Amino acid sequence: MGVGLVTGMERAIEVKGFPQVFAGMVAISVSLVVGAAIAGTSLRALRSNDQLTVIGSSTRPIKSDYAIWRASVTSQQTTLPQAYRELQQRTERVRRYLREKKIPDDAVTLAAITTEPFQETTSSGGTTGRILFYRLSQRFEVRSENIELIATIAQASTELINESVPFVSEPPEYLYTKLEDLRVEMIEAATRDAKARAEAIARVSNSRVGAVRAAETDAFQVTARFSTEASDRGSYSTATIEKDIRAVVAITFAVE
Repeated sequence: MGVGLVTGMERAIEVKGFPQVFAGMVAISVSLVVGAAIAGTSLRALRSNDQLTVIGSSTRPIKSDYAIWRASVTSQQTTLPQAYRELQQRTERVRRYLREKKIPDDAVTLAAITTEPFQETTSSGGTTGRILFYRLSQRFEVRSENIELIATIAQASTELINESVPFVSEPPEYLYTKLEDLRVEMIEAATRDAKARAEAIARVSNSRVGAVRAAETDAFQVTARFSTEASDRGSYSTATIEKDIRAVVAITFAVE
């Protein structure tokens, strides 16, 4: 019988449903390991031509190498031209601030200005059609490989608020761009782990692990360092610079 390999990682990080077969495989692995520890006699019932399915995993610490930081500045005035002029002044102040912090202009992207008119309302909740003021917003996006610099500036950007600039900073997103380089290596490590588990079970049952009959892999789990967080759909935490990446495989071996 050929080896059927179904991957859940056709992209570096792909969010997909954790195959239902994995839940059953986990249960099988747990029950077999517990049986080995408590009552090895139950495993001796394994016979030639039986199959044994186990879960293997590999975990590796990684450090983010790319940061995306988003922020915005607003203006609010009774007329649209006044609001626009004020927004332009505040936008230029933010850009000067970023230059002062050694962020080059080509690392900064400005989105289209958004305009929101606020109408006068009546006591019954309706509107009179009269515009009381306009609120304009300018969003910034900074992308850089210098993640330490971005982290520092994001924390220090309250300096603009102290200058009465209505600046809103979002938490930076920290990414790891080399997941493709690790994919095959981590699957190999997880497969070796699965084989070691299978061999431990087979020894207790006086059997031997044979050829791989089937294999399935799940999407990577990328979490904060030492986090126990996990999702059956895969996860990718962007909140921290230091992360852990985990690969999981389910391997079915022939029993000889």
